Amino acid sequence: MSAHLENDIIGRRGLMFVLSSPSGAGKTTLTRLLRDEEPSLTLSVSVTTRARRASEVDGIHYRFISPEEFFDLRERGELLEWAEVHGNFYGSPRREIERSLAAGRDILFDIDYQGAMQVREKAPDDVVSVFILPPSIPELRHRLERRAEDSAEVISRRLTAAKGEIGRWRDYDYVLVNDDLQRTFARLRAILSAERLRRERQTGLTSFVEGLLNDL
Repeated sequence: MSAHLENDIIGRRGLMFVLSSPSGAGKTTLTRLLRDEEPSLTLSVSVTTRARRASEVDGIHYRFISPEEFFDLRERGELLEWAEVHGNFYGSPRREIERSLAAGRDILFDIDYQGAMQVREKAPDDVVSVFILPPSIPELRHRLERRAEDSAEVISRRLTAAKGEIGRWRDYDYVLVNDDLQRTFARLRAILSAERLRRERQTGLTSFVEGLLNDL
């Protein structure tokens, strides 16, 4: 047997799988499902100056830091992307992400439009972006009210922001309408599977094919 065929693993560079949506459209739930079903997919834990919600765990959902700590990270260039959303700051630490991609590990991002576009600008070949749309605005309002974690004033701000966020849908590689969670999730996994197999991401493919040709 050829030495080239004994190793059935072709090296691959990791990808950044970016999910964005208006607040309440289901992005966080889809992120959780992806992590449950795709254990090799690592969630990028953002830092934020927002106060922690009762359902959130520091270091798992976000790293909750002070504005001073955030600005220091930003000034030192240690954030791959950052954004101000509803008066709070969010960002993705750079070093760990770059190490993971080089090692062939995929990173999942749960970030807004501002962050998604910054990531694409800095690493266009590594990004796959998906925008999640709600089936309707009344349903979006219902989901925000049902989770009972925000005041009426905050919900109103989120709905106002949704108009601008939804208007950015053309800037994403894929757009899914989350009218049925399981169907949306199945489509999301199909996107991830296909993108992992893109020729450009298989860093070991050239040497593998050369080995095949040399064996002929």
